Amino acid sequence: MKRIKILLLVFGILTLGASSAFSQTQNVWKNLSEVSYKISEDQYGELYVPVFSANITKLEGKVVEADGYIIPFEGMFKPQQIILSSLPLAECFFCGSGGPETVMEVMLSSPIKYTSNRVKVRGKLTLNSKDPEKLMYILKEATLVN
Repeated sequence: MKRIKILLLVFGILTLGASSAFSQTQNVWKNLSEVSYKISEDQYGELYVPVFSANITKLEGKVVEADGYIIPFEGMFKPQQIILSSLPLAECFFCGSGGPETVMEVMLSSPIKYTSNRVKVRGKLTLNSKDPEKLMYILKEATLVN
């Protein structure tokens, strides 16, 4: 009886850990959507600067997983640097109705081949509110999960 209780306890801990990792993976885009913007100016005029929520700032520097679609830019696809969208191409930020919080730059440790299928990557999240030439979410040292 004691062994069964110990096995159930171990199983429960493992399940809780797995579901926690799973929920972080599932909610990364949800968390990243908690961004607002303030209007600022630079030498070229007005620009929107992201203001990250507490949930987002907690993720900075942490390893996260994000799934989505590789955005193909004609002549610009680099196998080690991709743009990942949480939305399919027709709805993505550059082509459809999604906002800038639905895309991220991904710097991969190893090159990958382009695919129109959904992919999952894991890497260290960096937040960008300073460089308007880059996306506000950057995943560094990333690897392909699937």
